[in-house]
Amino acid sequence: MDPNLHPHQRWNPLLDEWVLVSPHRTERPWQGQTEFSQPSALPSYDASCYLCPGNSRAGDLRNPDYSATYVFANDFPALLPDSSFTAEESDLIRSMPTSGECRVICFSPRHDLTMAEMSVAEISEVVSVWVNQDRELGPNYRWVQIFENKGVAMGCSNPHAHGQVWASDFVPSLVAREDVTQRAYFERKSSPMLSDYLALELVQNSRVVCENGSWAFVVPFWATWPYEMLLLPKQAVARLRELSIEQQGDLADILKQGLTRYDNLFETSFPYSMGWHGAPNDGGPSEHWTLHAHFYPPLLRSETVKKFMVGYEMLAQAQRDITPEQAAERLRAVSEDHYKQR
Repeated sequence: MDPNLHPHQRWNPLLDEWVLVSPHRTERPWQGQTEFSQPSALPSYDASCYLCPGNSRAGDLRNPDYSATYVFANDFPALLPDSSFTAEESDLIRSMPTSGECRVICFSPRHDLTMAEMSVAEISEVVSVWVNQDRELGPNYRWVQIFENKGVAMGCSNPHAHGQVWASDFVPSLVAREDVTQRAYFERKSSPMLSDYLALELVQNSRVVCENGSWAFVVPFWATWPYEMLLLPKQAVARLRELSIEQQGDLADILKQGLTRYDNLFETSFPYSMGWHGAPNDGGPSEHWTLHAHFYPPLLRSETVKKFMVGYEMLAQAQRDITPEQAAERLRAVSEDHYKQR
């Protein structure tokens, strides 16, 4: 049977869970919620933007007149270095104190540039900051989550391209599950799960979107979001701070390729949430880990129609409407030259 026509399930080995694939549902008419189109043009500088160079922020703070990627402590952090919270524990109710740090990364001084529109050299500065943040915070915290929410569809409140860093004294739930599954696979196979998986993808080549000497973007076999992508290194490495200079340079190049394809798919500034997963900083072995980045974009049919994770997805299990192979084919088919720059 053609997997592009018939409903079936696919297993996600990273989270040890199943995804329902229902490609025939793309034929249904859509009369539901539509998103606002992204602004076609933004100024290079916005005097009201609290992320632009030289502008004021909360608490009478002011940004320096920065000219490259800039990091500052989040003015409204979700985690604090010290907590006086009193733990509570019983058979059914448990709580515990936690501590950490939150930072904001302004990718560029330009208000109007997303990472997809930045040059490879400019993206290299972002990569360098990611690596340095992991190197600085990793020794002090069990987990360093580097991520980006892009676009109003993903709840981003400011269009100035930026990401965040949340460092915590605990390992989050999803990361803990990935640690368990990768460890179990390594104990069975004596090789990292995601390295073996990428080798398989490069042979089959039906879900690979783009690649270079060090990295590959794939729509994973078990993808949940319509145009979800997984960014994997060709040579296994456990953490961002362990990347070589060559891997860092190639990372900037592959990000430019993959994110440009996103924007070109519907000729819009493609919204997504992305984040890095690497080995926790728990002092244990990390040979079972492969550093990777998840990209979760919500758009399904156009720049205004997105996938909603509701009903069955919230109450039963994840479900998608197009196959990962179809998504990868559509992303491969678009140009690597950004539609705004042609």
